Amino acid sequence: MAKRRARLNVLYEDGEVLAVDKPAGVIVHPAPGHENGSLLDDILEYCPSIAGVGSATRPGIVHRLDIETSGVLVVAKTTRSYLALRKAFEDHGKIKKTYVAVLHGAPESPEGKLVNLIGRKPWDAHRMAVVEKGGDKAITSWRTLGMSGKLALVEFSILTGRTHQIRVHAAHLGHPVVGDALYGKPELDMKLSRRPRRQLLHAVCLEFPHPVSGRMVSVTSSPPAEILFAR
Repeated sequence: MAKRRARLNVLYEDGEVLAVDKPAGVIVHPAPGHENGSLLDDILEYCPSIAGVGSATRPGIVHRLDIETSGVLVVAKTTRSYLALRKAFEDHGKIKKTYVAVLHGAPESPEGKLVNLIGRKPWDAHRMAVVEKGGDKAITSWRTLGMSGKLALVEFSILTGRTHQIRVHAAHLGHPVVGDALYGKPELDMKLSRRPRRQLLHAVCLEFPHPVSGRMVSVTSSPPAEILFAR
């Protein structure tokens, strides 16, 4: 039986949408190898009516965060909101997603933007990479917020939602996310006085048009101490 977690941390709620603070190490919805203990289990316990919204296997889910990424996650509570939010996330234009991450070093420029293609590596279906052709357009802006020794706290804003987008772009810049087992530098992680227990990436803010009223809703989540005080 999956270990019980603390009560669901609700950041915003109305009759149409629910925004929660996803903990690190928790998968958003059941998947092979993670059939129990998902965040969706807690969401359905909190709001059972979501079980009939959208996908039968992923009810209410309109976007996802990696299992090790923490922060803001929005869920639809009604069918009309599910359809509207799915379209908004697919169209990208009106959704603004902001993250903070701890990187091994800072990009040469304190701020900038990457616009390129991200696709799967032909020899490894689990890894994504910046590719010359055959990928999907990915747009990421960054801004370095500060340094602590050889580590940098960097804010990322993404206009697209490609798989592992920030992690791939950070590695492409030569400064991967600390604790990232797939795209990072484990040899540098091992040298840290406080070794990371997960990839230090947090969804700090999500802005989206309300699926019924159209007004912009901004939901924020404070980064955990392991990110703000990484050493």
